[in-house]
Amino acid sequence: MPGKILVIDDEKDMLVLITRILSGKTPHAIDTTDDPLRVPDLLKKNRYDVILTDLKMPQLNGIEVLEMVKEHDASTAVIIMTAYGTIESAIEATRKGAFDYITKPFRKERILHVVDQALKWRHMQKENLYLREQLEGKPLFPALIGNSIAMERLKSQIDRVAKTAATVLITGESGTGKELVARAIHSHSLRKDKAFIPIDCSTIPESIIESELFGHVKGSFTGALKDKKGLVEEANGGTLFLDEIGDLNPTMQVKLLRLLQEGEYKVIGSNTIRKADIRFIAATNQNLQERIKKGEFREDLFYRLNVINLHLPSIRQRPEDIPILARHFLEKYSVLYNKNIKGLSRNALEYLSRREWPGNVRELENVMERGVIMALGDILEVGDLSTPDSGSSPPSLATMPTEDIFSLPFKEAKDRLMEEFQTQYITKVLEKHSGNVSQAAKESGLKRQYLHRLIRDHKVESKTFRKSEPIE
Repeated sequence: MPGKILVIDDEKDMLVLITRILSGKTPHAIDTTDDPLRVPDLLKKNRYDVILTDLKMPQLNGIEVLEMVKEHDASTAVIIMTAYGTIESAIEATRKGAFDYITKPFRKERILHVVDQALKWRHMQKENLYLREQLEGKPLFPALIGNSIAMERLKSQIDRVAKTAATVLITGESGTGKELVARAIHSHSLRKDKAFIPIDCSTIPESIIESELFGHVKGSFTGALKDKKGLVEEANGGTLFLDEIGDLNPTMQVKLLRLLQEGEYKVIGSNTIRKADIRFIAATNQNLQERIKKGEFREDLFYRLNVINLHLPSIRQRPEDIPILARHFLEKYSVLYNKNIKGLSRNALEYLSRREWPGNVRELENVMERGVIMALGDILEVGDLSTPDSGSSPPSLATMPTEDIFSLPFKEAKDRLMEEFQTQYITKVLEKHSGNVSQAAKESGLKRQYLHRLIRDHKVESKTFRKSEPIE
């Protein structure tokens, strides 16, 4: 894709090298200058698609150039170059609107890839899809429920981030809705018409995660009976969401870093290097900086992922949103289960507000769904949600009103009791083993696959019971 490009560097040899690289097969229109003070005049006379600027220059540095360019035209893609390895400064520039950064010395393929990505982003910016959607009056983030100060701040951040191509790291406790945020970013980005591909790094066994990500060719290993397309290929042109990135093994961290830096990867069993045009969003409930100190997570990968950090508040940090969330889930599951429930009692709302919610929004949703299922009246009461002495545990079968159960038809009563028994059993055994499905299956005498199916059918989230370090 040809474009109008400006290269700024106080070293003339570097200008010659970059011009030679960019003047290969694609007929770009390239301007160069070794004097950053000429930039204002060049911007007045030309409309550049991409600007590459050195970070450390006399009189005017790369960040100052970036600010000047963005003030002139916010849709111009600015790429920062540095020979000093000051990754923190480059990340600061990216936060201020730079498209990407390149460290010197760089490979030819690296600079060609970044410039190509920047030109595609610039082209999509011109289409102004985001503005068109706004003019249609569509709600910004319908899936993100809540109007607390913390949530409004988060929505504002998502609004700004979605328009860029920047890599995003979403942090927050388990159950806060990190995937919802990732989907909101994608659906309001210029890639919204392309695929959103999620992968949970914590649930895929270490032995097959490379095949899942990159794919494999037939015969590349035992069991590779046919070619398999990887998730990276499926996400090409769209967004790849790497959930629980902190659980990624060291080998895959190296290969993911190359994909992020170079936009390149290899299918297992093939020597051909493939290109990928992907926006990356990662999420974790772990403290990655602590894992870096322990040698469990690569620092360079962290910097690549943490260009933009969005932190999701826990329910404890936005208790004013609990009634809004509760009513939302009440309406959702009343429709789903064909129940005519009009609302929650005052006591039920107070009960929900008093709970600690270690599982955050996910736990609240599970409680509300269970309440809708178990409710016999048209107003949800505390007893529908939990018994007074059960804390955050599901209601006990032993304390359910006998007359209510025996007033139902046999099959309905049996199904309801069995449903409640299975939900309680799964919850307790997962809680005992901190969400470890393999250990829970072993103790319960169930096959792991069958327990997974029960967990899915009863919408019990094993992640809710995992013990993790708090996010700072």
